[in-house]
Amino acid sequence: MNTAPDTPTPHVTPAELPELRLKRGEDRRLAAGHMWVFSNEVDTARTPLTAFKPGALCRVVSDRDRFLGYAYVNPHSLISARILGRNANFAPDKSLLVHRLQVAQSLRRSLYQQPFYRLVYGESDGLPGLVLDRFGDVVVGQIATAGMEALRPQIEAAVKKVIDPAALVWKNDGGVRDLEGLPHYVETAIGTAPESVVVEEGAVGFQVPLGGGQKTGWFFDQAANRLALRKYVGGARVLDVFSYVGAWGLGALKAGATEVTCVDSSATALELLQASAASNGLKPAVIKGDAFDVMEQLHGEGRRFDVVVIDPPAFIKRKKDVPKGEAAYKRLNQLAMQLLDRDGILVSCSCSYHLEPEHLLTAIQRGARHLGRFAQVVEVGGQAPDHPIHPAIPETRYLKAYFCRVVTE
Repeated sequence: MNTAPDTPTPHVTPAELPELRLKRGEDRRLAAGHMWVFSNEVDTARTPLTAFKPGALCRVVSDRDRFLGYAYVNPHSLISARILGRNANFAPDKSLLVHRLQVAQSLRRSLYQQPFYRLVYGESDGLPGLVLDRFGDVVVGQIATAGMEALRPQIEAAVKKVIDPAALVWKNDGGVRDLEGLPHYVETAIGTAPESVVVEEGAVGFQVPLGGGQKTGWFFDQAANRLALRKYVGGARVLDVFSYVGAWGLGALKAGATEVTCVDSSATALELLQASAASNGLKPAVIKGDAFDVMEQLHGEGRRFDVVVIDPPAFIKRKKDVPKGEAAYKRLNQLAMQLLDRDGILVSCSCSYHLEPEHLLTAIQRGARHLGRFAQVVEVGGQAPDHPIHPAIPETRYLKAYFCRVVTE
């Protein structure tokens, strides 16, 4: 049984902490629980954004002097401030960060038997701009905002106090940092980090890279969906497209698939996949290449599969990318269905927040109709519970997974 997280000790609010004042009526969204302040909501006549350095802390107040929360500021970003706390007695410091980490840890301990999970998921854990993934006694973090970058020493101290990991690695090399004017770097802040760790999922051990892998090295968000796949793969021929280190494909082999083919464009990822397969006594086929090209080639060769999993990177990162991205999802799903046998299972995923769930369904349906086939959605998945959804922030709900039976009419 988990003990309740500690409560931070109250302290005097620094009198010198500057105000960020909102325009009239712009406090409603924050009062309803949102955590973002957009630049056009700020009363720049009374509190000019140019007076703040990126990452500076402030008190956000309404036009009527109502305290709305403590936040950090980036005057150069469309999201000019992000709320860190709403209790006037607790300004952002190490104590508050320790409290947030303890609350986050309490949830994950209640959900997982082993310490392999997303420990902090940004806004959903009250720490906007921060992601921490836990791999046993190793923590891998990513900072996306100037405010969290400024708090990095306090974050490290809080991680040390709450987790006391053998190593803390900052993998701050994502493109999102460009939007905040932050440099890219990969750095070990605590201890000595190994090049890779082993993550066990469904009785399969996966070798996961820390410094050189995608994101933080592993995709915990798909864990529940990958386990859900297993009931569909007994005796099946499975194609795992955008396989990365083989989480879907090797799991399918473990669950009784007769053959699995993994496709990815990264030679490094496929080498790790094969190493994991060998250590688990599994024998997948691997193909290095562009997913679209490989699928076209397999279709030309007359290859057919009973289950096809497509788990691509985000095709839509900005609203202006929606038309092009939706076309890519339609083509991808159509290619996948071309490779399915007469009564096969398609698992179609998207991690693009800007792709509405209904639009992914439309891509699936249009692909099916183009081929004269009938698609039935038999299961719907989302992100795992270590990626909780903030009810006031739709952006925290991004992952979509549809399990579809595709039959020939």
